[in-house]
Amino acid sequence: MRKTLAKAGVLGLLILVLLPMTVGEARWNIGRHRQQKVEQQAPPGPPDHKAKILFIPHDNRPTSCEQTAAVVQELGYDVIMPDKKLLGGLTTKGDTEELWKWTKENAKNAEVAVIATDSLVYGGLVTSRVHEIPRAELKERANRLHELRALHPSLKIYAFTSLMRTPRSGAASGGEDPDYYFTYGTKIFRYTALMDKAEMEGLSEEDRQELTQLTQDIPAPVLKDWLGRRQHNLEATKMLIDDARAGKIDYLLIGKDDNASLSQTHREDRWLREYAKNIPDSRFHIVAGIDEFAMLLMTRAVNQWEQVVPKVAIRYNIGKGGDTIPTYSDERIEATLRTELAVAGGQLVDAPGLADFTLLVNTTPEGVTGEANHVRDWEPAPLNNWKNRPGTYAFLNQVDMLIRKGCAVGIADIAFSNGSDNVLMYHLKANKLLFKLKSYSGWNTGTNSLGFALGQGMLASRLPQEKANELLMTRYLDDWAYQANVRTAMAHKIERLGNPMVYLYLGEYEPEMEADSTRLLRQFCQDHLPEFKQVDSLQVTFPWHRMFIASIRYDGMFDFKHS
Repeated sequence: MRKTLAKAGVLGLLILVLLPMTVGEARWNIGRHRQQKVEQQAPPGPPDHKAKILFIPHDNRPTSCEQTAAVVQELGYDVIMPDKKLLGGLTTKGDTEELWKWTKENAKNAEVAVIATDSLVYGGLVTSRVHEIPRAELKERANRLHELRALHPSLKIYAFTSLMRTPRSGAASGGEDPDYYFTYGTKIFRYTALMDKAEMEGLSEEDRQELTQLTQDIPAPVLKDWLGRRQHNLEATKMLIDDARAGKIDYLLIGKDDNASLSQTHREDRWLREYAKNIPDSRFHIVAGIDEFAMLLMTRAVNQWEQVVPKVAIRYNIGKGGDTIPTYSDERIEATLRTELAVAGGQLVDAPGLADFTLLVNTTPEGVTGEANHVRDWEPAPLNNWKNRPGTYAFLNQVDMLIRKGCAVGIADIAFSNGSDNVLMYHLKANKLLFKLKSYSGWNTGTNSLGFALGQGMLASRLPQEKANELLMTRYLDDWAYQANVRTAMAHKIERLGNPMVYLYLGEYEPEMEADSTRLLRQFCQDHLPEFKQVDSLQVTFPWHRMFIASIRYDGMFDFKHS
């Protein structure tokens, strides 16, 4: 990271972070407000009745499935999910017909449904980017939620879908796009960026020359395939928007998967916002992200079922804070969070003393999002090498102060993509704050972490701390222990093999990588998570047969007495 802060620098940073809080300090004698009641029709059944929620994830990853469901289940809700065999993975397509049969059969016993339409229409998130489904068949599948409403008129339907992403390069696509993207991905990205710019502000002569050259460099069949599939997906998405407009879907959320300020995804976002401009925010949103959407919609479903609007305060680290545009996003995180809060059914308040939950967002002061596995001096900064950086102590002070005030606090850790901020986690552990939080997330993209920490925190604030700690342990094992550290060590090992493709496709190395990852994860827990008492039960496997997605299994025996 950076050199350790000098004492004077630390003092200055602490003053900076404390000053904005002085107005809020005057409000502490008001006390924390009760959650605001929603003006809506009461749910069926007695007041303490917990809904049965039908949940269709957008793929079979642990975070998409059981980790999301676990938060709601801790509150006493019955969440029913299809067998993972019906869901898509990295190279496997979900069984859309069997999934649709399962949905119709199980919906009759549910009161709420949270549905990833990517699974019902395309067979999964990754499949939505590479499918060859005929246009007519796509439209028939996109009509299924309309049919579900007709079959079960009282079912509350919360749906989410994705806009196809636009990776910056073939390497950034990670093998999750058509094979030709490895060769032409960088040029396709740039081509669409110029097309987006042309529609918004026009092109310079230099831009027009570059666009002409790119058109010549990218084979016509490649562009036809890539843009044609996107057009078919857009038509299916417009059908879902029509259902939201007509009230056939209670709420529709569209996610801008990995994208940039100038890109095809951003371009399509503009088109769809125009198409949906007359739909109220109470039924429709488009926002950056996708993997966190199930958590946000689960939170919305629970809040509406319980008829509450939780009050949420949001605070950022010093520096650019809410103006940060994280990697893989096209908008400021403050804008993303405001939308995500509306999606989850909360209300923004301006002081933690007025809030039911406070989300603290860990950013770098300069607003640059690093990569969690960059730890070596020659890799792009900021580095995740356990060394203090500007902003480390300032952010830690915010966490400590608000917890001492009795606030329910969560952390969205987005200083790095794809893993936790090691030095922050070290200080949280040293100061016995890890298990005084209500939520934490530091996995995948910045927007993924924002939404997951927000949704989990809004719900976990209603749980006893012991239950919240069990959910926190899941995140610490995945985001901190595995993603930021074990995965980094394994990536270095793969480098020494001389075949970087092993990182994406483990192949014959998978048993060895599982054994080494399990050993390293157990050691990490012994060193940094002593609350975990059955280290030998930890087991790492790779459901997508690549390093990036890990399934961590264990027996849940924890001791939080001394945390």
